[in-house]
Amino acid sequence: MRDGCHVFPIRVYYEDTDAAGVVYYANYLRFAERARTEMLRLVAEQPMRAMAADGAAFVVRRCALDYRAPAHLDESIEVRSRLVAAKGATLVARQTVMRAADVLVEIDVEVACMTRAGRPTRVPAALRDALTPFTHSRKEPS
Repeated sequence: MRDGCHVFPIRVYYEDTDAAGVVYYANYLRFAERARTEMLRLVAEQPMRAMAADGAAFVVRRCALDYRAPAHLDESIEVRSRLVAAKGATLVARQTVMRAADVLVEIDVEVACMTRAGRPTRVPAALRDALTPFTHSRKEPS
């Protein structure tokens, strides 16, 4: 974590790219998922385990991507993740894929907490409490 923003480094491998050596557009979703998982593991590992033991999990409800520039084979990039809101049954995050100071992709994602039966359920209080110090109302990661 750096100033309330989780930073997840990634090396672009051949498997991440298309025939031209450019990161395939859908792979940014995979990068973002990994980064969100690591952020939650870092700041709320125990509450996340308790939530899973109770039969609840997060599912992506909404996602919007703004592609600005491509990443290429063998580049070092990073995903910066910042929680924007934790309320009711949802978490909202802003994730930015960067190459040095260049913004490559901005991703706004909302995840919903669901039961095994597929019903929405509130984010457990212990998890919400663990995330509160890392939740910021402004969206831009710095």
